[in-house]
Amino acid sequence: MAAAAAAAQCRSPRCAAERRGFRRELDSWRHRLMHCVGFESILEGLYGPRLRRDLSLFEDCEPEELTDWSMDENCSFCNLQREADSSTPTEELSSQGQSNTEKIEYQAENYLNTLFRKKGAMFDMATKKKQRKTEDENREFKVEWTETFAFIQNLNGLPTCLICQEKLAHNKKSNLERHFTTKHVSFSTKYPVGDARKKAVEELQKSQEKSSSVFNYGMQSSNNVNIASFVVSQEIAKRGKPYTDGEYIKSCFINVSEKLFRDFKNKGDILKKIKELPLSAKTVKDRTVKMSSNITDQQVEDLKLVSSLSIAVDESCDINNTAQVSLFVRFVSSTGPKEELLGLLPLKGQTSGEDIANSVIECIERHHIPLDKIVSISTDGAKSMTDVRNGFVDILKEKINHEILTYHCIIHQEALCAQTFPEEICKVMELVINMINSIIAKAPNHCQFKEFLVEMESEYPDLLLHNKVRWISRGNVLKHFASLLTEIKAFLLEKGVHYPELMNDQWIQKFYFMVDVTSHLNQLNHKLRGKGNTVFSMLEEVISFENKLSLFAQDFERETLIHFPSLLKHRQENNSDIDICYFKTTLLNMREAFLNRFKELRNSKATLAFVKKPLNATVTELNFSPFNIDIGNFEMQLLDLKNKELWSSKFERLCADIEILEKNKCELSSQHKWSALKHLEKEDMLIFNTWNSIPDSYNQLKKLAFAVLSLFGSTYLCEQSFSSMNLIKSKLRSRLIDENLESRVKLKTTTYKPDLPKLSKEMQGHCSH
Repeated sequence: MAAAAAAAQCRSPRCAAERRGFRRELDSWRHRLMHCVGFESILEGLYGPRLRRDLSLFEDCEPEELTDWSMDENCSFCNLQREADSSTPTEELSSQGQSNTEKIEYQAENYLNTLFRKKGAMFDMATKKKQRKTEDENREFKVEWTETFAFIQNLNGLPTCLICQEKLAHNKKSNLERHFTTKHVSFSTKYPVGDARKKAVEELQKSQEKSSSVFNYGMQSSNNVNIASFVVSQEIAKRGKPYTDGEYIKSCFINVSEKLFRDFKNKGDILKKIKELPLSAKTVKDRTVKMSSNITDQQVEDLKLVSSLSIAVDESCDINNTAQVSLFVRFVSSTGPKEELLGLLPLKGQTSGEDIANSVIECIERHHIPLDKIVSISTDGAKSMTDVRNGFVDILKEKINHEILTYHCIIHQEALCAQTFPEEICKVMELVINMINSIIAKAPNHCQFKEFLVEMESEYPDLLLHNKVRWISRGNVLKHFASLLTEIKAFLLEKGVHYPELMNDQWIQKFYFMVDVTSHLNQLNHKLRGKGNTVFSMLEEVISFENKLSLFAQDFERETLIHFPSLLKHRQENNSDIDICYFKTTLLNMREAFLNRFKELRNSKATLAFVKKPLNATVTELNFSPFNIDIGNFEMQLLDLKNKELWSSKFERLCADIEILEKNKCELSSQHKWSALKHLEKEDMLIFNTWNSIPDSYNQLKKLAFAVLSLFGSTYLCEQSFSSMNLIKSKLRSRLIDENLESRVKLKTTTYKPDLPKLSKEMQGHCSH
């Protein structure tokens, strides 16, 4: 205060000029300061309230010339210069060789530096003071505030008024008290502090809880309706039914519920819920797309975690002649081996290898899956896939930075080997097809033939039409025809249709020979099909059949015909002279065709066998190049595994389990119970469980095992997806767009389950109209 009074009494021209300049400086900084805290207020707090008044005394004082810059010890502004001199020591100005003007400029410069330094420090202090955040104070809601101010804490931890439901921003007692005393005066008066207010607040809390439970029940009820709608949509997609079946299912559900819940007291509520189910065609379509997208997310999430994967690619046309590329991926996830449809990719232009490659690469990169994870490719062997220069496989290999294994589908190769019959035997098949068509093509003949079979109490009620696309069709057609051959002869004779070949013993022998051989081929085909087969097991089946062909040739050489029951029965009934040499040569030629194929699989036999028999593995025989294996660590870990009985015994038990599985397969196959094979435990899961029980210290062994376990042996799943595609996109639904087609095929083929609760929460529930 004394300093401020002295500053007011100072009448020196220098001090007056400083005050005038300082006032202008304050005006220029006024708009920059935070809120209402001006620089004048800061100075007032530092120097006293009289300083602002002192500054206004010299607004009109502006001396024309200043020569005296000496300091007055009683002046606040003059003392700023002294502070500058004490805080920032400087060299004394030499009086020699310097004018008085230079001394004055030097003193003025130090003064201004001190002034702005003090002003900046005060500005920083004011700013920091205003930046205090309420959440930094860690305020918590107090339990006693509920009874005192009728407030509770919501899910976000903030106070909510029980009376008006208003939410406050902070847990601050003064805020709650001000709200209660200003907005709820009547409540405060009616229920004074004590038991009366306590009971009133408790009633309010009960009412609040009741309304919350009603709201939550409504939300849960809406969520259940959504989930039910998803379930129905999923079943429609799995069975390849049209979207419009949603309303049909709903109508059936309502009519059945009318009778089924007749005696239920809440029958009305049940029917109301069913009627609220949104199952219009558009809703079912939207649900299908959402579930497919959710499954894709799950697939991609697992694919990003694996170290290796294999792909199977095939191409076919839908009902609109749009080329569709089926892209399946096989990998080993944390739960076991997976074979999943990653995409059904339409090709709008050509179907060259480059077009297929671009479509597949774009799909993989769109899901952010590294191409270098691919270790194997399986195709159907078509030219667009395997062409040396422009084939799909060759183009994809250029994009991958390591060697990959390429396989021609084992089932396709088996079908090609089966086509090595001599021309005479192929003509037998053609004639059989002509006979079947002559009976079935005309409706009157077909009806009469079926009635004739019923009268004759035949084994089969009808003949089968041959389909070249289906691999086992030929064997089934011949089997039915052979079983009904006597009835067919009688029926054709009655109709006046004459086929001289049916009376020719040589033709009949070739026919029965073909029936027996295709029966053996069909058994091989059944073993190669389906999910869960490892490549090594499929290769073993092929090699086993090659040896069986040698056995069949010996059977003819011995003239026992043990493995050809149809031909043996014909010889016994008609005392026929079988052309042993002809049939033996045919079998040996087929065996030679098998031996000339599957070369890429034979070369990898030791690597493929590692998953089942690691104890018999030799490092020099294994192919490590596609799998990024540390060979040094692999050798050490393999040696350790072989010499530790705790771990080696696991693979001995694995062989025993696989032996039991194969025994069950053989029993079912001999009884032709092919559908029952699907319910047996999968071989790849047995292998996965064994390797998964091995500790991660054998990481290089497990890496190779899981990589080999992820290899595709065939494109069977691609062919199966095309069957589903043709079922879904038929003549009656030919306008189905590609996105919806892919969604439905994916739901039909996947083993993943969509996360229905998550999907339901992500959308708003709508009742059916």
